[in-house]
Amino acid sequence: MDYETVSAGNFGRGLTGLGLNLIVRDVRAEAAFLTAVFGMTAHRLSRDFAIMTYEGAVFQLHSDGTFGAHPLLGLLPEAGARGAGIEIRLYETDPDAAAARAEAAEGAIVLQAPADKPHGLRECVILCPNGYAWVPSRRL
Repeated sequence: MDYETVSAGNFGRGLTGLGLNLIVRDVRAEAAFLTAVFGMTAHRLSRDFAIMTYEGAVFQLHSDGTFGAHPLLGLLPEAGARGAGIEIRLYETDPDAAAARAEAAEGAIVLQAPADKPHGLRECVILCPNGYAWVPSRRL
Protein backbone atom coordinates (compact mmCIF):
# COMPACT_ATOMS: atom_id res chain seq x y z
CA MET A 1 0.00 0.00 0.00
CA ASP A 2 1.37 3.43 -0.93
CA TYR A 3 0.68 5.49 2.20
CA GLU A 4 1.25 8.75 0.34
CA THR A 5 -1.51 8.21 -2.22
CA VAL A 6 -3.95 5.68 -0.75
CA SER A 7 -7.53 6.92 -0.35
CA ALA A 8 -9.05 7.03 3.13
CA GLY A 9 -11.46 4.23 2.21
CA ASN A 10 -8.78 1.94 0.84
CA PHE A 11 -6.51 2.67 3.79
CA GLY A 12 -9.26 1.82 6.28
CA ARG A 13 -10.25 -1.35 4.45
CA GLY A 14 -6.59 -2.42 4.31
CA LEU A 15 -5.98 -2.28 8.07
CA THR A 16 -5.64 -5.63 9.85
CA GLY A 17 -4.61 -6.97 13.24
CA LEU A 18 -4.18 -4.59 16.14
CA GLY A 19 -4.63 -0.88 15.46
CA LEU A 20 -3.30 2.12 17.32
CA ASN A 21 -4.72 5.60 16.93
CA LEU A 22 -3.33 8.40 19.10
CA ILE A 23 -5.45 11.49 19.58
CA VAL A 24 -3.09 14.46 19.89
CA ARG A 25 -3.34 18.23 20.27
CA ASP A 26 -0.99 18.95 17.35
CA VAL A 27 -0.48 16.25 14.71
CA ARG A 28 2.46 17.96 13.02
CA ALA A 29 4.30 18.47 16.32
CA GLU A 30 3.73 14.87 17.45
CA ALA A 31 4.87 13.53 14.07
CA ALA A 32 7.99 15.70 14.25
CA PHE A 33 8.73 14.37 17.76
CA LEU A 34 8.27 10.72 16.71
CA THR A 35 10.44 11.25 13.64
CA ALA A 36 13.23 13.06 15.50
CA VAL A 37 13.37 10.84 18.60
CA PHE A 38 12.48 7.39 17.24
CA GLY A 39 13.21 7.62 13.51
CA MET A 40 9.61 6.98 12.49
CA THR A 41 8.22 8.10 9.14
CA ALA A 42 5.15 10.30 8.71
CA HIS A 43 2.89 9.87 5.67
CA ARG A 44 -0.05 12.00 4.54
CA LEU A 45 0.94 14.51 7.21
CA SER A 46 -1.62 17.27 7.70
CA ARG A 47 -2.95 19.43 10.50
CA ASP A 48 -5.51 16.74 11.37
CA PHE A 49 -4.00 13.38 10.43
CA ALA A 50 -0.86 11.35 9.82
CA ILE A 51 -0.08 7.75 9.01
CA MET A 52 3.04 6.79 10.98
CA THR A 53 5.28 3.83 10.20
CA TYR A 54 7.88 2.14 12.39
CA GLU A 55 9.69 -1.11 11.53
CA GLY A 56 6.84 -2.26 9.29
CA ALA A 57 4.10 -1.33 11.79
CA VAL A 58 1.48 1.28 10.95
CA PHE A 59 -0.50 3.53 13.27
CA GLN A 60 -2.36 6.81 13.05
CA LEU A 61 -2.32 10.26 14.62
CA HIS A 62 -5.56 12.25 14.68
CA SER A 63 -6.12 15.78 15.96
CA ASP A 64 -8.69 16.51 18.66
CA GLY A 65 -10.85 18.24 16.04
CA THR A 66 -11.28 15.08 13.99
CA PHE A 67 -12.90 13.40 17.01
CA GLY A 68 -15.70 15.96 17.44
CA ALA A 69 -18.44 13.32 17.45
CA HIS A 70 -16.39 10.52 19.02
CA PRO A 71 -17.25 9.44 22.60
CA LEU A 72 -13.59 9.69 23.69
CA LEU A 73 -13.37 13.42 23.07
CA GLY A 74 -15.14 14.30 26.32
CA LEU A 75 -12.66 12.18 28.28
CA LEU A 76 -9.53 13.90 26.96
CA PRO A 77 -7.90 16.30 29.41
CA GLU A 78 -7.35 19.89 28.33
CA ALA A 79 -3.87 19.79 29.86
CA GLY A 80 -1.51 17.13 31.10
CA ALA A 81 -0.90 13.55 30.09
CA ARG A 82 -3.31 11.72 27.81
CA GLY A 83 -1.81 8.26 27.73
CA ALA A 84 -1.78 7.31 31.41
CA GLY A 85 -1.77 3.56 31.80
CA ILE A 86 -0.46 2.61 28.37
CA GLU A 87 3.09 1.94 27.22
CA ILE A 88 3.89 2.05 23.53
CA ARG A 89 6.87 -0.24 23.12
CA LEU A 90 9.39 0.18 20.33
CA TYR A 91 11.47 -2.99 20.29
CA GLU A 92 13.87 -1.89 17.56
CA THR A 93 14.99 1.50 18.91
CA ASP A 94 18.19 2.15 20.85
CA PRO A 95 17.02 3.51 24.23
CA ASP A 96 20.25 5.40 24.92
CA ALA A 97 20.12 7.25 21.60
CA ALA A 98 16.38 7.91 21.92
CA ALA A 99 16.81 9.27 25.46
CA ALA A 100 19.57 11.62 24.28
CA ARG A 101 17.37 12.90 21.45
CA ALA A 102 14.40 13.25 23.80
CA GLU A 103 16.46 15.41 26.16
CA ALA A 104 16.80 17.89 23.30
CA ALA A 105 13.14 17.69 22.22
CA GLU A 106 10.86 20.43 23.48
CA GLY A 107 8.24 19.12 25.91
CA ALA A 108 9.62 15.59 26.13
CA ILE A 109 10.45 14.03 29.49
CA VAL A 110 12.76 11.08 30.04
CA LEU A 111 10.71 9.51 32.82
CA GLN A 112 13.09 6.59 33.32
CA ALA A 113 16.70 6.60 32.13
CA PRO A 114 17.98 3.72 29.99
CA ALA A 115 18.67 0.61 32.05
CA ASP A 116 19.17 -3.13 31.58
CA LYS A 117 16.07 -4.98 32.77
CA PRO A 118 15.74 -8.55 34.05
CA HIS A 119 13.32 -9.40 31.22
CA GLY A 120 16.20 -9.25 28.72
CA LEU A 121 15.83 -5.72 27.38
CA ARG A 122 17.63 -2.42 27.76
CA GLU A 123 14.90 0.23 27.81
CA CYS A 124 13.83 3.66 28.98
CA VAL A 125 10.53 5.51 29.30
CA ILE A 126 9.98 8.77 27.43
CA LEU A 127 6.87 10.91 27.72
CA CYS A 128 6.04 12.84 24.56
CA PRO A 129 4.49 16.30 24.83
CA ASN A 130 1.02 14.69 24.70
CA GLY A 131 1.87 12.47 27.68
CA TYR A 132 2.05 9.10 25.94
CA ALA A 133 4.71 6.77 27.36
CA TRP A 134 7.08 5.53 24.63
CA VAL A 135 9.44 2.70 25.62
CA PRO A 136 12.34 2.26 23.20
CA SER A 137 14.21 -0.98 23.83
CA ARG A 138 16.86 -3.36 22.54
CA ARG A 139 17.54 -6.99 23.34
CA LEU A 140 20.44 -7.58 25.75
